Amino acid sequence: MRWNIRGVAIALLATTPLFAATFSGKVIGIADGDTIRVMHNGMAERVRLWGIDCPEGHQAFGTRAKQFTSTHAFGTTVTVIVKDVDRYGRTVAIITLQDGKNLNYELVRAGFAWWYRAYAKNDTVLPQLEAEARAAKRGLWTDPHPIPPWEFRKIVKDQRQARRRETIIR
Repeated sequence: MRWNIRGVAIALLATTPLFAATFSGKVIGIADGDTIRVMHNGMAERVRLWGIDCPEGHQAFGTRAKQFTSTHAFGTTVTVIVKDVDRYGRTVAIITLQDGKNLNYELVRAGFAWWYRAYAKNDTVLPQLEAEARAAKRGLWTDPHPIPPWEFRKIVKDQRQARRRETIIR
Protein backbone atom coordinates (compact mmCIF):
# COMPACT_ATOMS: atom_id res chain seq x y z
CA MET A 1 0.00 0.00 0.00
CA ARG A 2 1.42 3.35 -1.01
CA TRP A 3 0.83 6.45 1.15
CA ASN A 4 0.99 10.01 -0.07
CA ILE A 5 1.76 12.87 2.30
CA ARG A 6 -1.82 14.15 2.27
CA GLY A 7 -3.14 10.71 3.19
CA VAL A 8 -0.69 10.38 6.08
CA ALA A 9 -1.63 13.83 7.37
CA ILE A 10 -5.35 13.02 7.23
CA ALA A 11 -4.78 9.69 8.99
CA LEU A 12 -2.77 11.37 11.74
CA LEU A 13 -5.36 14.11 12.25
CA ALA A 14 -8.16 11.56 12.39
CA THR A 15 -6.44 9.52 15.11
CA THR A 16 -4.71 12.25 17.16
CA PRO A 17 -6.71 14.44 19.52
CA LEU A 18 -5.97 18.14 19.03
CA PHE A 19 -5.75 18.68 22.79
CA ALA A 20 -6.23 16.75 26.00
CA ALA A 21 -9.65 17.18 27.60
CA THR A 22 -8.19 17.59 31.09
CA PHE A 23 -4.72 17.94 32.57
CA SER A 24 -3.10 19.10 35.79
CA GLY A 25 -0.12 21.37 36.11
CA LYS A 26 1.59 23.99 38.21
CA VAL A 27 0.64 27.62 37.60
CA ILE A 28 3.90 29.41 36.81
CA GLY A 29 2.62 32.74 35.53
CA ILE A 30 -0.28 35.15 35.70
CA ALA A 31 -0.63 37.37 32.61
CA ASP A 32 -3.81 39.05 33.86
CA GLY A 33 -6.96 38.14 35.74
CA ASP A 34 -8.19 35.69 33.13
CA THR A 35 -4.99 34.39 31.52
CA ILE A 36 -2.45 32.14 33.25
CA ARG A 37 0.50 29.91 32.34
CA VAL A 38 0.33 26.28 33.41
CA MET A 39 3.06 23.67 33.02
CA HIS A 40 1.89 20.90 30.68
CA ASN A 41 4.07 18.24 29.08
CA GLY A 42 7.22 20.12 30.10
CA MET A 43 6.11 23.42 28.58
CA ALA A 44 4.34 26.54 29.84
CA GLU A 45 0.88 26.57 28.26
CA ARG A 46 -1.14 29.79 28.03
CA VAL A 47 -4.61 29.21 29.42
CA ARG A 48 -7.49 31.67 29.02
CA LEU A 49 -10.24 31.20 31.60
CA TRP A 50 -13.46 30.12 29.92
CA GLY A 51 -16.72 32.06 30.22
CA ILE A 52 -15.37 35.16 31.93
CA ASP A 53 -13.67 38.41 31.03
CA CYS A 54 -11.61 40.35 33.59
CA PRO A 55 -10.83 44.04 33.32
CA GLU A 56 -7.74 44.84 31.29
CA GLY A 57 -4.51 45.59 33.16
CA HIS A 58 -4.74 49.35 32.58
CA GLN A 59 -8.49 49.39 33.27
CA ALA A 60 -10.13 49.94 36.67
CA PHE A 61 -9.88 46.72 38.73
CA GLY A 62 -7.53 45.07 36.21
CA THR A 63 -4.68 44.95 38.72
CA ARG A 64 -7.01 43.70 41.46
CA ALA A 65 -8.28 40.90 39.18
CA LYS A 66 -4.70 39.85 38.43
CA GLN A 67 -3.84 39.91 42.15
CA PHE A 68 -6.90 37.77 42.94
CA THR A 69 -5.90 35.17 40.36
CA SER A 70 -2.30 35.23 41.57
CA THR A 71 -3.29 34.82 45.23
CA HIS A 72 -5.51 31.84 44.47
CA ALA A 73 -3.55 30.05 41.76
CA PHE A 74 0.12 31.06 41.42
CA GLY A 75 2.50 28.29 42.44
CA THR A 76 -0.27 25.75 42.94
CA THR A 77 -1.20 22.71 40.92
CA VAL A 78 -4.53 23.17 39.18
CA THR A 79 -6.76 21.03 37.01
CA VAL A 80 -7.36 22.44 33.55
CA ILE A 81 -10.63 21.34 31.93
CA VAL A 82 -10.17 22.26 28.29
CA LYS A 83 -13.17 23.75 26.49
CA ASP A 84 -11.55 25.16 23.34
CA VAL A 85 -8.51 26.78 21.74
CA ASP A 86 -8.95 30.45 20.87
CA ARG A 87 -7.81 32.36 17.79
CA TYR A 88 -4.57 33.32 19.58
CA GLY A 89 -3.69 29.66 20.21
CA ARG A 90 -4.50 29.80 23.92
CA THR A 91 -6.17 26.89 25.63
CA VAL A 92 -9.59 28.05 26.88
CA ALA A 93 -10.50 26.21 30.05
CA ILE A 94 -12.17 25.93 33.40
CA ILE A 95 -9.59 25.97 36.19
CA THR A 96 -10.17 23.90 39.29
CA LEU A 97 -8.06 24.93 42.27
CA GLN A 98 -6.52 22.55 44.80
CA ASP A 99 -9.42 23.12 47.21
CA GLY A 100 -11.88 22.07 44.48
CA LYS A 101 -13.17 25.58 43.77
CA ASN A 102 -13.69 26.79 40.22
CA LEU A 103 -11.38 29.80 39.68
CA ASN A 104 -13.54 31.10 36.83
CA TYR A 105 -16.57 31.21 39.16
CA GLU A 106 -14.58 32.65 42.07
CA LEU A 107 -13.44 35.63 39.98
CA VAL A 108 -17.04 36.46 39.07
CA ARG A 109 -18.26 35.84 42.64
CA ALA A 110 -15.62 38.28 43.98
CA GLY A 111 -16.60 40.93 41.43
CA PHE A 112 -13.36 40.81 39.42
CA ALA A 113 -14.81 39.44 36.19
CA TRP A 114 -17.85 39.67 33.97
CA TRP A 115 -19.79 36.69 32.74
CA TYR A 116 -18.66 36.59 29.07
CA ARG A 117 -22.09 35.99 27.58
CA ALA A 118 -20.83 35.72 24.01
CA TYR A 119 -18.79 32.63 24.85
CA ALA A 120 -20.72 31.07 27.74
CA LYS A 121 -24.33 31.78 26.94
CA ASN A 122 -25.51 28.36 28.17
CA ASP A 123 -23.77 28.49 31.54
CA THR A 124 -26.31 28.78 34.35
CA VAL A 125 -23.94 29.56 37.25
CA LEU A 126 -22.02 32.56 35.83
CA PRO A 127 -25.06 34.84 35.38
CA GLN A 128 -26.21 34.06 38.91
CA LEU A 129 -22.77 34.79 40.39
CA GLU A 130 -22.52 38.06 38.45
CA ALA A 131 -25.98 39.15 39.63
CA GLU A 132 -25.02 38.37 43.25
CA ALA A 133 -21.74 40.31 42.96
CA ARG A 134 -23.55 43.27 41.39
CA ALA A 135 -26.23 43.29 44.09
CA ALA A 136 -23.59 43.11 46.85
CA LYS A 137 -21.45 45.76 45.08
CA ARG A 138 -18.34 43.57 45.26
CA GLY A 139 -15.16 44.40 43.37
CA LEU A 140 -15.74 46.26 40.11
CA TRP A 141 -19.43 46.57 40.95
CA THR A 142 -18.58 49.34 43.44
CA ASP A 143 -18.23 51.52 40.32
CA PRO A 144 -21.69 52.81 39.34
CA HIS A 145 -20.85 52.48 35.63
CA PRO A 146 -18.18 49.81 35.09
CA ILE A 147 -17.05 49.38 31.50
CA PRO A 148 -16.97 45.76 30.31
CA PRO A 149 -13.52 44.78 28.99
CA TRP A 150 -14.82 44.02 25.48
CA GLU A 151 -16.14 47.61 25.28
CA PHE A 152 -12.93 48.99 26.84
CA ARG A 153 -10.82 47.15 24.24
CA LYS A 154 -12.96 48.61 21.45
CA ILE A 155 -12.61 52.15 22.85
CA VAL A 156 -8.81 51.76 23.08
CA LYS A 157 -8.66 50.32 19.54
CA ASP A 158 -10.76 53.19 18.15
CA GLN A 159 -8.56 55.77 19.91
CA ARG A 160 -5.40 54.17 18.46
CA GLN A 161 -6.89 54.23 14.97
CA ALA A 162 -7.89 57.88 15.37
CA ARG A 163 -4.33 58.80 16.45
CA ARG A 164 -2.91 56.95 13.44
CA ARG A 165 -5.24 58.83 11.10
CA GLU A 166 -4.17 62.14 12.66
CA THR A 167 -0.51 61.22 12.19
CA ILE A 168 -1.08 60.35 8.54
CA ILE A 169 -2.99 63.59 7.87
CA ARG A 170 -0.24 65.78 9.35
